[in-house]
Amino acid sequence: MLIRTVLLCFSLLLALLVKEEPQQQFVLRGFAQGTEYSIRYFAVKLKVSEGEIDSLLSLVDSSMSLYKSYSQINTFNHSTKGLMIDRHFKAVMERSFEISKDTRGKFDVTVAPLVRAWGFGPDGLQQFPDSAAVKGLLENVGMEHLQLTGMQLNKLKPEVTVDLNGIAQGYTVDLLADFLARKGISSFVVEIGGELRVRGVKPDGNMFRIGIEGPLENDASGVKIKHVIGFTNAALTTSGNYQKYLQFGGRKISHLIDPKTGFPLDTEMISVTVFAKDAITADGYDNALMAMTVPEALAFVKARKDMEAYMIYQRKGQAIKDTMTVGFKKMLVN
Repeated sequence: MLIRTVLLCFSLLLALLVKEEPQQQFVLRGFAQGTEYSIRYFAVKLKVSEGEIDSLLSLVDSSMSLYKSYSQINTFNHSTKGLMIDRHFKAVMERSFEISKDTRGKFDVTVAPLVRAWGFGPDGLQQFPDSAAVKGLLENVGMEHLQLTGMQLNKLKPEVTVDLNGIAQGYTVDLLADFLARKGISSFVVEIGGELRVRGVKPDGNMFRIGIEGPLENDASGVKIKHVIGFTNAALTTSGNYQKYLQFGGRKISHLIDPKTGFPLDTEMISVTVFAKDAITADGYDNALMAMTVPEALAFVKARKDMEAYMIYQRKGQAIKDTMTVGFKKMLVN
C-alpha cells in the first residue's frame, strides 16, 4: 500500500514538472481550382506540408477539372457512353444526384453545354446564344440522362456533358479537412476560394471567427464585411452573382445558369451563404438557393436538418437587404 502511494505521488509530481508544449499556428497557402487556398491549423509541430496538400489538389484536378485536358471529367464528356470513374468523381456525383433530387432539379451538373455557351467555360465567349440555340442545348440537360452504377458513370444520351464546378470545390475542402484530421490535427480552418470548413477551437478556447462579405448597400460593385460568425466542426460556403459575372456587348449576366430555362439566373438573390455539416453539402445547396425567391429559400432551409443560411437580395427599385435563418443568427459574433 505504501509503495502504491509513493508511486502515485511520484506520478503526480512528474505530471506537474513536465509542461505541455505550446501549440503553434501553421499556415499553408497556394493556388488551386482557379483561386487561392489557405489552411490554418494549430499543432505542437509541423504535421502537414504544402507538398502533401498540392498532391491531393492534383488528384482532384486529374479527376474533375475542366481546365485539364487529361482529366477524367473531360474524358467522360468526350465519350458517348460513359466510363469507370475514380472515388473522387464518384463521391461528387453521388451527392450531386441527391441534391438535384432534393432541389427538384435546381441543382444540375449537366448544365455544362449551357455554361460554355454563355461564356463561362474554358473557351470563353464569342457571342451570346439566342433562344433557339438555348432550346437545342436544353435537350441534353437533365440528371435523368445520367446513371451511376458502382464506379461506372453512364450516359443515357451520348451528347450529355457534366460540369462539377458548382460542388467540386466543396468536396475538395472536405478532402483536405479530412486529411488534416487523419494527421491528428484537431484545430483548423481550410478555405478554397471562400468555401471553408472549420474544426475545433483555437488553443485559447475561442472559436474561429469568419467574416461574411457582401455588396455595399448602395453599390453592388463594392464589398464589405457584413457579419462575423463563430462556429466549430462545420462548413460555410457562399454563392453570389455580384462578383462572378460576365459583361459582353453592354450586357451583364450571372455565371449561374438556370437548368430549367437555359438562361443565366435573374432573381432577387445577390448571394447566399450556407452553413452545413460539410462543405460539399453547403456548396451544392448554395447555388440551388440562388435560383429561389427569398421566402422559398428560407422555407427550404428551415425544413432541413443541420442547415442554416444567410441571404443578400435586392428587389426591383429597392435597396439591397439581407436576411437569415434563426440558427444562423445565433452564430453571429459582435
